[in-house]
Amino acid sequence: MSVIEKVSSISNELTKILEFSTENEIIKSDFDNYLKTIGAYRESEHKVRSILVSYVFERILNENKDTVFSLYLEANKNLDSHRKSLVNAFQNSMNTVFEVTAVRKNAFELYNLVNEKDYTVIPLVKMSHLRGIFKGTYLLARIFCFEGEYYLLEVGEIMSTLKKDEMLKLAVAKIIEEPERVYLDNPDKYSEIESELKYFNQKFVECFETDEVITMNSAADNIIAAFNDYCFEENADAHSIRAMIEHPETYGYSQIAEFNNSYSNYLENSLAGFSSHSKKYDVGIIYDSELGLYVVPFWGTLCNIFESDDYKNIEGYAECVKQFIENDKMPANLLIRLNERYGEFLNRVNEIFEAELSFSELLNKYKGHFLNRKIFSPTSVLYSSKAFSDLMGYIPLMEKNKTVSNQSLKPGRNDLCPCGSGKKYKKCCGMV
Repeated sequence: MSVIEKVSSISNELTKILEFSTENEIIKSDFDNYLKTIGAYRESEHKVRSILVSYVFERILNENKDTVFSLYLEANKNLDSHRKSLVNAFQNSMNTVFEVTAVRKNAFELYNLVNEKDYTVIPLVKMSHLRGIFKGTYLLARIFCFEGEYYLLEVGEIMSTLKKDEMLKLAVAKIIEEPERVYLDNPDKYSEIESELKYFNQKFVECFETDEVITMNSAADNIIAAFNDYCFEENADAHSIRAMIEHPETYGYSQIAEFNNSYSNYLENSLAGFSSHSKKYDVGIIYDSELGLYVVPFWGTLCNIFESDDYKNIEGYAECVKQFIENDKMPANLLIRLNERYGEFLNRVNEIFEAELSFSELLNKYKGHFLNRKIFSPTSVLYSSKAFSDLMGYIPLMEKNKTVSNQSLKPGRNDLCPCGSGKKYKKCCGMV
């Protein structure tokens, strides 16, 4: 099949999927609610069509994790193998940030700022329709791979070369949201991250004499910053770092305004620091040997719920457990850790959820996406990210031995953080 024939079959299949989305009652109802939620219900037909394209590729429809593509395949079971492969390729598309490195006659050369890989991408429309894209510009775009070639599905935004910092921030935001974006299509990056994880895991256990620390939020920032120093400074003292730990006197869960009353943005907030929060609460600093560093609010409270006989007297015990189980940022490994440690873990979870799930059923229901692929912690992935390094102006661990002469690029530990938070670098983006 020629490139022209492939492009035609891709466009035809995508058109059929979009038409299916406007006719299927489940999708149609959900899309209407989606438009209302984002305030776009009264937008023009052209704008709604554009929103529908992004919706089709991104939306998870229900607890069963149905997507537009899975419903489409279910409704069209007689598709030939070519069309089925094409739909599955759509499902695995990537929406990310690119720098245009060259414009060819019938394709673009793109550098992915998130996974640091180069792509040759064929557009689904004539190159003349994309004249605003030239070498040096940045794209927020969706591409996918089909039969060994990459195709440009949609362009969400085109930014000039002067907007590099803005695009780096967007790339970092995508890494925090889905850290697996960095390495799923880049095995070399995967190996690099694994190598760094081994180093940091060794240093963490060496420093704290355990892989898990429970402290108060008022101390967490300084402990993480000190651990960062410990990883790279020969004279750093582990004993003095352990002395910084503030052990909680009581446990309890409550709403924290800085987290918007949920765990959903805990990673973003952890990068900005915990000590400024108005309330005091316990924080777990955990190094998972497989996935990396996690900083988890109310981890001590969560553990206390499963080890205490009078757990129902712990403030907000049910809400704490539900937030942790239902939060899709919390990995399956942390549930496995709790289940192995506490014999009452599953019984109390089932009691709170009014369910009778086995542990494997619990994992599949709430943490299935962690079971299907290895998802490193966002904090650990960020530390090996060139986009994050470029944005912050420092050199990743793997480059430190190669570019000693450029060490002056890294802000001082007590300098203001270049991200603009107003915090010292060591208490903001300088943390591991």
